Order: sequence, then C-alpha cells, then structure tokens
Amino acid sequence: MLQGSILQKLATAHTGGPRPLNFGVYYKNTLVALCHALEDSILTANSAPPLVITAFQRGKWYLQEAERYSQLAQASQQVIIMAAPDTGFAEHPTSQLPNVDLVALNPADPVAQEWHLMILSPSFTAMVLCQELSAADYGVTGVPSADLERKFYGFWTFEAGLVQETVELAIDHLGRYNPELQQKLIAQVQAMAKTRTVESDDLGQIVARVVDYLQTSELDLNQPQAFTHQQALDNNIISNELQAFLRLAQLTDIADTNNQMAASEVAAIAETMGQLLQLPAWQLKRLRLAGLLHRIAPLSVNVLPEGTSGSNAKDFVNIQYGEAPSCPIVPATQRLRTMPRTKAIAQIITHQAEWWNGSGQPAGFAGEEIPLESRILGLATDFQSRVARLRKSHHKKSEEEMPDTLDTALSECKQEEGQRWDPKLVATLELLVMGLKQGLTLPAAPPKISAGMWLIDTHSSSEAKTNREVQHYAHGH
Repeated sequence: MLQGSILQKLATAHTGGPRPLNFGVYYKNTLVALCHALEDSILTANSAPPLVITAFQRGKWYLQEAERYSQLAQASQQVIIMAAPDTGFAEHPTSQLPNVDLVALNPADPVAQEWHLMILSPSFTAMVLCQELSAADYGVTGVPSADLERKFYGFWTFEAGLVQETVELAIDHLGRYNPELQQKLIAQVQAMAKTRTVESDDLGQIVARVVDYLQTSELDLNQPQAFTHQQALDNNIISNELQAFLRLAQLTDIADTNNQMAASEVAAIAETMGQLLQLPAWQLKRLRLAGLLHRIAPLSVNVLPEGTSGSNAKDFVNIQYGEAPSCPIVPATQRLRTMPRTKAIAQIITHQAEWWNGSGQPAGFAGEEIPLESRILGLATDFQSRVARLRKSHHKKSEEEMPDTLDTALSECKQEEGQRWDPKLVATLELLVMGLKQGLTLPAAPPKISAGMWLIDTHSSSEAKTNREVQHYAHGH
C-alpha cells in the first residue's frame, strides 16, 4: 500500500485490532459493476440524501461517469469528486452543480492511485476502497493491455462504523487542498451522526442489485473480446457475488448485540456435525456456507398462503419454486436461489425451519423428506442460539455459579427430539457436546470475506441431500 494513501491509513488504524480488515484483489470490471450497483442504490434509497466521496484516479475516468453523477447529485446532500485533473475535468456541467465539489489531486498524491466510493447517510452506508496495483505488483505477466483486466487491492463493505471512519480520513486528506470544504464536510458528518437511525434501507434489496449488476458484467465478459484472463475475471465476479451475501450476513450478526458470533459458530457446529457423520468434503463446504448465510432468511416468515398445509403445502412450494424453493419476499435469498452455484445453499437455508414431524415451514416436509443439510443446519442454529442465550443471561455470575451451558442447551434440544429434530442428529450433537467438554475446539473465527471462492466448488449447484443418499448415515451411523 502506498504510504499516505487513505487505504494505508485505514489499514494501519486496524492493524492488531479485534477485527482486522480483510483485503482482496479486484479486477476493474468487477469494481465498475459493484460501484454502479451501490451508486444506483442512492437513487432508490429511502434515507436522507447521503454524503458521497469518490476518487477516480484520473479526470478522464470521471468524465466517463459525469452524466451518472449528475443524477446522483440530485439525490445526494453533497458529492465530492477527487482525481488528478485532465482536460475537461472542471468544465463538465456536472462540475457546476451547487452540491458537487471537484478536488484536483496532485498526480504525486498517493490517493491519485486509489479508486474510492464512500456513501454515508443516517440509514445507509457503503464503501469501495481500493488502490491500483503497481507495475511491480503485476510481476512477470506485466500490466494488462485490456483496461477491464487492471487489478486493484482493497475491500468493500456496508459497515457504518468503517465507512464513517474512512470518510473522516478522506475529509482530513481533503483539508490540504480545500480547508473550507473540509470544515463544511466535518459539520455535515457531525449532523448525520446526530440523526443516525437503527432502521436502515433494505440491504436485501441492495445486495440483490449488487448481484444483478455483477451477473450482467459476467455475461458481458462472454461476448467476443480479447481477454487474457477470462477465467480469472469470471471468478472475481463470482467471488464478489458471494461476498455480497456474506457481508449482509455479517451485518445481521453485528446488529444482534446478544449473539454477534451466530453465523461463524453455527457454520462451525454444522460443519463439525457433518464431519462426525462422515459427509464428503464438498458437502461439508456447503454446510459451512449455509451456516454463514443462515440468517439472511428470517425463520419467522411464513411463505405459504393462509390455510395451506400438509401435502398441499408441498405441492404449492414445488409448483412455485421448483426443486430449490426459497422465501419469495426476502430478495437476497431469492437472488441466492437463482445463482446456479448457490441454488442448493438457498434450498438448505429455506428448509432449516422444517420439523421432523412435518409441522414446520415452509413446505411441511417430514422425516427424511427434509434435506439432510437443512436438518443439520436447523439443529445447529437452535443449539447455538440456546448456548448464546445462556451465556448472556449468566455472564455476570461467578464461574462456580455458571451452569453448564452446553449440557443445558443440549437437554433443551433433546426435549424436542422426534418432534422437531431428527433423533439421529440429536445423538450426533450429543457426541459433539461430549467432545467440546473434553477440549475439542471449533473453528468459529469469522470468515475472510474477501476470499469467498473457496466456499464454492463443482458440487455447489447440485441438490441438497436426504439422509437416504448418505450410505453410512442410512445404516444408523
């Protein structure tokens, strides 16, 4: 990272902290689609007009987007555009709008090598923060000839705290060019902080838009063009589609002050149960991803028409949603279902609320009709939430007074054995609890979101399995 750049300053501030930043490499085509999706979310947002700060590297890149930014300015409180100036940089009509300020960067300024988009409002925040690789970073392959194959290092996020922190770094940097603008922006950010609301814009809709734009970009790559790294470009887009869902799930955990480790802990429990059942590696990987994403579809949502139950419910789900049903009123889950590589993940998540006795949702599946991974995920989710609740309710007590939360949570799950839960899976959970009490540790660290491709493999689009399809399990493992 370039010394003195905004990316470097933010990374330094978080080095050694409790939540280090996860950086990745992004191709330009990915960043274009990602930024356009986040920018267009401003036009449909229900929040107060945001402060938008962006860095284009060169004025010529801004000029390609100037008409778009004219529209964005109409929906924004203030728009700040940073770039090393080129001919026409300050002359475009967008530059003359009263709430648009251009900052002509010195070409030697490290920020002139960065690509930024920061959106800050009381209820919607998003950010792309990247820096272009140097010629030396490309190594022996050299700088690509195709513009869309240029690479950038950084990350993107919806986290309000990180976005505001970065906005403040950017405002501080702007002070060396325009102290008056700096003071104006400081006042705007302070005013926004006073109106911050816990109610945010529908991130599910925004994530769906991000994935739509990325998929469109992926289709564009399939047109006849001379791309040297076609597969790498495709993989980068796919990885970011998955990252969008993981970031949504991450925000869900952050917002839940009672259970902020739910996703990573459920993923670890589900994956370990799968290991105890000797499931193949590709299925374990799928269980882990379903665990990380399990909260993006609220379990309280009943997707069936009133009065629909039993076999009628199964028919309704099969007709409406095909082999991989998903909640139709949760946009992020719907988008997950339509992605070929994550279709089975959506199915697993959807059926985590089915009951062994057939009284669950959304389809009323019973017994082995319920996909095995959905049964594992449902039980892992319930057990983890019980453990988290017990930890929370007893955290102020001395260690001697602390009940054995694992045994208590297991006992509560066992009370629903045969009704809500598959008895064989409850026995597997009991074996896991025994191991935990004897020193087994679960890999429950938050995932490195910027490296999402490892969670997807060639089996990801196949259907979730019933336990009849797992031979050792069917024989009473």
